Amino acid sequence: MDREISKSVRRKEARKRVLKYAAILLAVILIIAVLMNLLRSVLSMKNIIVGTVDNGTLEVTVNASGKVTPLIEEIIVSPINSRIVEVYKNLGDALKTGEPILQLELSSVETEYKQKLDEREIKKSKLAQLRINLENALSELQMQQSVKEMQLRQLYTELQNEKYLDSIGASAFDKVRQISLNYEVAKLELEQLKQQIENQKANAEAELKVWQLDLNIFEKSLAESERLLKNARILSPQNATLTFVNNQLGSQVAAGSQVAIVSDLSRFKIEAEIAGSYADRVRVGSKVIVKTGMFKLTGTAVNITPSVKNGTISFIVILDDPENAQLRSGLKTDVHVNYGIKDNILRIPNSSYYIGKGNYELWVINGNMAEKRKVQLGESSFEYVEVVGGLQKGEQVILSDMSQHKNKQRIKIR
Repeated sequence: MDREISKSVRRKEARKRVLKYAAILLAVILIIAVLMNLLRSVLSMKNIIVGTVDNGTLEVTVNASGKVTPLIEEIIVSPINSRIVEVYKNLGDALKTGEPILQLELSSVETEYKQKLDEREIKKSKLAQLRINLENALSELQMQQSVKEMQLRQLYTELQNEKYLDSIGASAFDKVRQISLNYEVAKLELEQLKQQIENQKANAEAELKVWQLDLNIFEKSLAESERLLKNARILSPQNATLTFVNNQLGSQVAAGSQVAIVSDLSRFKIEAEIAGSYADRVRVGSKVIVKTGMFKLTGTAVNITPSVKNGTISFIVILDDPENAQLRSGLKTDVHVNYGIKDNILRIPNSSYYIGKGNYELWVINGNMAEKRKVQLGESSFEYVEVVGGLQKGEQVILSDMSQHKNKQRIKIR
């Protein structure tokens, strides 16, 4: 007759089975871990990038960041306080010179301009009237001068006659003296009248000049109003592409606020920034290499800002090939500014491992093994890095990211 197995025995048997399965699971995990470790400790040559130490020239560069922008770009601002009443073009539209982009509300400007036109005519009429009045006054004085000159000649004749009669005893001395006195008075009056005419001419010229200057100033004000009226009709200043437009109908715009941007998208430049600590290495005329993706372009640094802002200085790169088909507005680029050349040095290809001069731990291939080695690196270009110490010509260095093997010293290669 079978006996019932006690609960304690069943529990023991269950524990044994659990421990057995746990041991098996642990063994499987250990085996998997060992296999994974072995796999990680073996590198395939097809999965890594290798560079060879060679001897050559290094064009020393400093790195900057850049952005592709149109070579010619014009910001159009509102010349007046107004509001947008019509928008004729959309973002990205091609524009021709003089083609309208948008329309501002112009009634107040037009009214002011017409009032100034009327005011100019009034000023011109007043100036013409003043000129006529001054000419009439001057003409009247000149007529008086002619009369005085005739009277003076008559007195002179009378004086000469009386002197002759006096010399033959036919005239009284007092009469000669009276005529002589009248003659001298007439001479003084003539001189006074001549001086008055000169003064009148000078005053007339000065007064006309003041009025003419006032008219000229007003003409400039009128021309400015005409310019504002013309500019308020927002037109494209060149053959270009519309890259920004304020298309909010009815929105208020202040004088000087941006309403549109037109850009020539057939030619480009690079707006670059570099750390202020490298300011002494960037000069106007420095040769520059611009890289983005798989292509590179050459250019020249210009328009370097004289001061550091937010830890950086800005400059423009004028490209040798500004019409390159790979260029797109807004594209981010790497910019390498050349500031020196080193000849006959050891070098290795540049890659993401390099972050600046100093000591590195690089993986060097030795037969079928890769060994970690301390290496000292110096200056760089966008293609190469200077080897100061730790490597010999002909040795091969792994350039790929090896951070997952940072705790190892040697790795097998297959």
